[in-house]
Amino acid sequence: MSEAYVNITKEENGLATIEFFHPKHNSLPSEVLSNLAKTIQEAGEDDSVKLIVLKSGGERTFCAGASFDELIQINDFPTGKEFFMGFARVINACRKCPKLIIGRVQGKAVGGGVGVASAVDYCMATKFASVKLSELNIGIGPFVVGPAVERKVGVSAMSQMTINADQFYDSEWAKQQGLFAEVFDSAEELDEGVARMADYLLSKNPEAQAKLKAIFWEGCENWDELLEKRAEMSGQLVLSEYTKEILSKYA
Repeated sequence: MSEAYVNITKEENGLATIEFFHPKHNSLPSEVLSNLAKTIQEAGEDDSVKLIVLKSGGERTFCAGASFDELIQINDFPTGKEFFMGFARVINACRKCPKLIIGRVQGKAVGGGVGVASAVDYCMATKFASVKLSELNIGIGPFVVGPAVERKVGVSAMSQMTINADQFYDSEWAKQQGLFAEVFDSAEELDEGVARMADYLLSKNPEAQAKLKAIFWEGCENWDELLEKRAEMSGQLVLSEYTKEILSKYA
């Protein structure tokens, strides 16, 4: 696999599997973010879809977060804001989707990848799925993904990850904080677990699941405005001399 993509596969039983991929450790440039948000939204509106599994391609990293190649190219505020709005749209697409979303996390999740894992409704992972909020290392912060992460793990754990931006926190820690519901020893066992959970949910009342999801996300109705403001914070900071100097080392 060498080309980035977002694919959706639909089964007759109502299961839709959305898979995203990027050759650079499943990083998320604008095009992938846009396609991912659109695909989640369309699956939510599709009456034939009863349940969604969200996963990434490849066997190693789940998601490396923001594309450094694209961050380096940001030279004005509108471009910066629009880039980070990509993450906002993915998170809000997950939030607004009336179908439950199972997350499949096979490996490390960094920055925006932690945000994606936090935005699903039931996240399952392997023991290799350590997590890190690395944004402070380049002079910004996890502003856009922060609300989704905080909603899952609480202020204390989110701030711990944010402040200690060098540290990977292992999958058991993530499970203890509530980010992961289940952790498996291998990708094969993870896939078996995802399939069992999907079969279970597909056998239950989809109307009840939609109502439950709405309740789970109560109190987040202002996220369209909140995440836009957070995107503006990141869009400004990515233009700072500090961040530009850090990013220049990756050019």
